[in-house]
Amino acid sequence: MPHVLDSLVIGSGPVGYVAALALAQAGQKVALIGPRPSVKRDGRTVALLDGSVEMLKTLGVWDAVLAKAAPLSQMRIIDDTGSLFRAPPVTFKASELKLDAFGYNIELVDLVSVLGQAVSTIPQLVRSEETVAEFLRHDNGDCVAKLESGQFLTAGLLIGADGKNSMVRTFAGIASKQWEYKQTAITAFFTHKRDHEDISTEFHTRQGPFTLVPLPHRRSSLVWMMEPSRAERLGLMDDQSFQVEVERQAQSMLGPMVMEGQRGIIPMAGLSTDRFALGNIALVGEAAHVFPPIGAQGLNLGFRDVAALMRALQSTKVEAALQKYNSARKADVRLRTTAVDLLNRSLLADFLPIDLARSVGLLTVASIAPLRRFMMRRGAGH
Repeated sequence: MPHVLDSLVIGSGPVGYVAALALAQAGQKVALIGPRPSVKRDGRTVALLDGSVEMLKTLGVWDAVLAKAAPLSQMRIIDDTGSLFRAPPVTFKASELKLDAFGYNIELVDLVSVLGQAVSTIPQLVRSEETVAEFLRHDNGDCVAKLESGQFLTAGLLIGADGKNSMVRTFAGIASKQWEYKQTAITAFFTHKRDHEDISTEFHTRQGPFTLVPLPHRRSSLVWMMEPSRAERLGLMDDQSFQVEVERQAQSMLGPMVMEGQRGIIPMAGLSTDRFALGNIALVGEAAHVFPPIGAQGLNLGFRDVAALMRALQSTKVEAALQKYNSARKADVRLRTTAVDLLNRSLLADFLPIDLARSVGLLTVASIAPLRRFMMRRGAGH
């Protein structure tokens, strides 16, 4: 007999974990399906903005996350494109919004560990580390996941948190558009002599952003986007030579820098979908949207998906709730995806009118207090 539940969550990354926890907290019988995450300490971190912090507090895991995270009290943008129309450095302060911090930066491996431990403590949450062989549809419309072992799990709600190559999206028949950027991101951890003072610094270079994000103590995570050929060269450098390149690009802002652990090398791509739900199937996280790591929007947007889904499920039946969820997510996701895409492409353009427009826009936001606070609230997930 199939194991019948209220909902199936496919995908065992942070968004899948959060979706399963939220559904279980709401009283549903949930199965979370996906192999144990294989996460290395290769420089990947998550900057959890204020909206995500509130969600993790609601789920009861925030104290464990906070113990491993560093606050982001200020966000500084430096135009390092070499353009004739460079804007001066701009700093946004969380105190202007009466917040202690815009968010908190934590190593991805630590976040996954905290969420995994939380999932293991909930009796009504079934955790399967198998992969799905195929999806089927029951006569009554319920979704069935056939696992590699031959076990069947059935539920009235199927949630795809299974990334950009989502099997759930394919099963639902939801169309997607994918594209690639001529960019690769290098990630790494560094210790440094000077205190970062809880300031996240983003240098806008002609090949993409170079971002240093605080970690606890005098440590920072690096996300450096550049042309693939250059990323390949830097990836082959010995640690000492790579450290010199990073310190030079950082304008020695943090003093001498020493790399910890491995470097990550991640090709940049984008993805959008024409829907976020269909019938009794919903998409969250990178199953629904993918874009470059600019402005810390990626995972935070996935958590916003989960929050919107839970609000929609409170008051109506599944299919009607998912129609509400689809409508609610369209504007938010598309606005943020478009904004990140345009900013990234404007950096790569090397075209003076575009440089001028970008600089004027940044100066306008920085100079007009109400507009600056509005943009900060939007960026922080409000």
